[in-house]
Amino acid sequence: MIIHLDMQSEVPIYTQLEHQIVEGIAAGKLQPGELLPSVRQLASDVGINLHTVNKVYTRLKQEGYILVHRQRGVVVNPEGMPSATSEFLEKQAVELRPIIAEAILRGMSRQELAEVMERIYAEIALPKKEES
Repeated sequence: MIIHLDMQSEVPIYTQLEHQIVEGIAAGKLQPGELLPSVRQLASDVGINLHTVNKVYTRLKQEGYILVHRQRGVVVNPEGMPSATSEFLEKQAVELRPIIAEAILRGMSRQELAEVMERIYAEIALPKKEES
């Protein structure tokens, strides 16, 4: 999986990295049990501070997307991904609320917003299904 970070973006580097790893897992580009680069290696590869990578790995571990083994290193959770709990659904609602509000302010219809979400969902989910 290739990581592309926009150093000029208003989105923090750790958020960009976290999102790209999660998307890589969702799209099937990173498989359960697959070894991820070490903190030092990933930091070196993408040109960022190792503390930033460590923060991302810690967050992904807390969410259940990755496991950290002393001998094997960092791996995509081989036991599968966490389920959509009520807490997760609430978190998603909180994060989507300002996006939806801004879309309304800019004149997007409910249909246009739904179409954007459907397109993004398909871009992420279809590569995974095509491999099956």
